[in-house]
Formats: sequence, structure tokens, C-alpha cells
Amino acid sequence: MSADSIGREQQDAYAISAEFYDVLQSERDGARVRRLYRGDVNKARAGVLDVGAGTGCATLMSLMESQVSVHSVEPTRSMRSALMTRLASLPADLRMRVTVYPHPLGEAGLQEVADVAICHNTIACLHPAARQGLWPAIAEALVPGGVLLVQLPPARLPHHETTYVLAPQRVGRHEYGGRMVASADANRIRTRFEYWVRGEGVVLREHNETFWMWPASRTKVIGELEKCGFAPLPERADSSVLAVRRRRR
Repeated sequence: MSADSIGREQQDAYAISAEFYDVLQSERDGARVRRLYRGDVNKARAGVLDVGAGTGCATLMSLMESQVSVHSVEPTRSMRSALMTRLASLPADLRMRVTVYPHPLGEAGLQEVADVAICHNTIACLHPAARQGLWPAIAEALVPGGVLLVQLPPARLPHHETTYVLAPQRVGRHEYGGRMVASADANRIRTRFEYWVRGEGVVLREHNETFWMWPASRTKVIGELEKCGFAPLPERADSSVLAVRRRRR
């Protein structure tokens, strides 16, 4: 199965989570995106590439923290709809600097458009074949010497089921909340999101959605990237991010 066909199969994977993601997670994720990538984005001179943009945390940060063009890649319709809504609320001068691509990166035809690329909250959810197929497309989209920042997937399967509670948020008369439950399943991690909406002490709605993640060690990811013309940079303060540079010809 090709990386592109895998990407197409996953286009509707967030149909349920798209409603809940921003209200339950975007504030925390936005703060993390600023902490992890803002310094590199500030130095961008050619452009910024956001691969797997989701609802736009890294895209919005890149627009605010740089003066360059931003290329935002998000194949999933439900998440891209939220991204476009965010962009529509921006002043025209900011909107003119961002382009949204509704295809997997390999189909976007981007060549040497950026000197900073970000893969945030993306790589873990890619089948290994799709992950390995992504690296050459990123290399093509980066200028020689450009930097790629990858939020690494989990290095190994979890030993036991783990639950993370999403802090409830109030929207008018309704309260939104949920939790994430992660467990090992063969060579993958099953990640189940359970959402609820309450009003006047009564559960009005409940939804759930399951995602799969594939573990990969830092060493393995570096090895894949080296084969595609990248060289590792010194380890960051936050070890969850891998920084590599596209080698110059």
C-alpha cells in the first residue's frame, strides 16, 4: 500500500474529534507549539511548512511569529474545515501569507518553499510505510540547509492501559469533557477518545473515536531521515522533538 493511499484512507478519521479538539485541547497544545517551535520559526527566511496542520495551532503560530509564507498541509476534511474557519477570522494581510493544501504532502508538489518544517502531533499516527514515504516529500519541500522539527512518536508500546482526562470546558449552558485511553494492541497503540456533553447535570451526548499509533525509537527515525538526506542536529531541551537539517548538495 502506498503512502498516498494510506493518507486517503485516513481523511475522515477525525470526523468526531474535530468538534471537540479545539475546545478541549487547543489551548494546551497551542502553548506547547509556541514553546517547542517558536524559536526556529522566528529565524525562517524562506517559508514555514506545517505538515499535518490539524486545526492550525502551528500554522497560526507560524503566521504570528514570522514574516514568511506558510504552507499548511492537512488532508483530513473535518480538521481542515476548522483550520479554514480560523484562517477566515484573520486580517487579510495574514491570510495572504498562508496556503492550505488538502492533499498528502507528496501530492502538493512543493519544492524548496521553506527553510523550517514542522511535524507536530502527526508522525505517531502514520503507518510506518506512510511515515517513511513522507520524508522524501519534506526533503523536496525544504531548501538545502532547511530544518525539520519532528515531534517523535512513542518509543515503545505501553506496558498497561493508561487514561488521560481532558479538563472539562464550559460553553454557554453546556460542559464539554472527555478522556483518552491508550493501550497496546499487537504492534500498535490503540488510542480511544471518549467525549461527552453535559447540560444541567445530565449527559446530553456521548461519542468516541479510535486512532492508531505506531511506536518508533529516536534512533529508528533518525536512520530513516538520514537515508533521505537529513543530518541530525544537537538534541533539544525537550527530547520529544527531533531536529534535523537537510544536507546541502
